[in-house]
Amino acid sequence: MREETVLYSGGANGAEYEFGVQAERFGIEEIHFTFEGNDIARARGVRILSREELRNGDVSLSYVSRLMNRTYSDTPRIRKVLQTIWYQVNAGQEIFVIGKILGDGTVRGGTGWGAEFAKLCNKPIFVFDQDADRWFRWAGDKWSEVTEAGEPRIRSPRFTGTGTRFLEENGRRAIRDLFDRSFA
Repeated sequence: MREETVLYSGGANGAEYEFGVQAERFGIEEIHFTFEGNDIARARGVRILSREELRNGDVSLSYVSRLMNRTYSDTPRIRKVLQTIWYQVNAGQEIFVIGKILGDGTVRGGTGWGAEFAKLCNKPIFVFDQDADRWFRWAGDKWSEVTEAGEPRIRSPRFTGTGTRFLEENGRRAIRDLFDRSFA
């Protein structure tokens, strides 16, 4: 399976960088969607999206803001980041996120759009909440804590790994353990 497996991510500092490090450790292909002029931390598997491709991932910022219960500023950079997240989630069959689940069920930051888009697409999605120090799975209408015996494994050949730029040691360990469970 490893030879056919592809990680889709954004290559940013933090969680996305660590997903890439672990993919490389296991010989898994990486594709990091980004845009011209964006500074990312991973150099392996970079895929720069054209203006036309970015438009394919365009979404109404007012819709995203309403869905996420927060305001996203309408700057070209924010728009491009959300467009690249659309590509990451669209390409993956399973979605793994490192971050923080908020009280309203959304995930903090720009990563939250990826989690919400995965929910809308009915894709299996797991979030490692660094504050709670555990994995959660979207159960259709709420987040459900994952037991130690049921900790997630990468089961699909195309998966997305994304998350916070502010990766803590427990988040780094969660990514490493996810890869160990899945590919060791």
